Amino acid sequence: MRIWADMVKLSHSVFALPFALLGAFLAGRNIEGRGIPHGGQLGLVVVCMIAARSVAMTFNRIVDANIDARNPRTASRPIPAGRLSPTMGWTMLTISAIFFILGCLGFEHFYHNPWPIILSLPVLLWLCGYSLTKRFTKWSHFYLGFAIALSPGAAWLAVHPASIGLSTGLLILAVACWIAGFDIIYACQDIDIDQQENLHSLPSRLGPTTALRIARLAHVIVVLALIGVGLTAHMGTLYIFGLVCAALLLTIENAIVHPGDYSRVNLAFFTMNGVVSIVFATAAIGDILLARGTMP
Repeated sequence: MRIWADMVKLSHSVFALPFALLGAFLAGRNIEGRGIPHGGQLGLVVVCMIAARSVAMTFNRIVDANIDARNPRTASRPIPAGRLSPTMGWTMLTISAIFFILGCLGFEHFYHNPWPIILSLPVLLWLCGYSLTKRFTKWSHFYLGFAIALSPGAAWLAVHPASIGLSTGLLILAVACWIAGFDIIYACQDIDIDQQENLHSLPSRLGPTTALRIARLAHVIVVLALIGVGLTAHMGTLYIFGLVCAALLLTIENAIVHPGDYSRVNLAFFTMNGVVSIVFATAAIGDILLARGTMP
């Protein structure tokens, strides 16, 4: 379990989980008599989020094991290094999928919302599909972005499907472009191996300079989309504070990585994006609670 958890980087759930919870809280404002999600709904969102991500990451590590073995940066991963067998990988993937489906069933059983279980298998297939995209398209970063961006939209659908609207779409767009942008930055480390393996990525196909410009443009779209969420969802001052913080952090993230110098990629990828997600989502959720009068 420890080796598998390290392989799928369970700690990296911090990137998208706060946005999933934000989607749940935005939807929860429409629950009559409450104005916030039920505690059980939030618990199911967390279970489904972590389980779905575990399915996708495990599938990625299994199908990319041979490629990872030939990449010095990834050769020490558990499957190519022989610390975890493919059979055990498939077993953990199956267990994660079961937890995801059970979580989806929970929404139907306890909250009479059939949409999560209806869409559960298509969602898992879409998430796993990312692992194959680098084999045929340089725009795989945006596929990944929209795969992970399902999390706030799915949480919204699970909590209050009738309230889905423009704010939902803008939040999905913001998360998709945020993920795509920092995945482009991260892919700059693997330009040589991607070219050797005939894998497609924007840095390997268009060069790091053009790829990093696209990443910056994607992050500009993030800020604009989040402004749109604030306007359409009628958010307040605390939301604006979180948005300003996120914009500053994204600016720093894009400023510390330059073509040919990738020494700060891990800082940009892991630290900065974890902070962006937590700070922005915490401020936005706090804004919702403050408006409802439930802040401590």
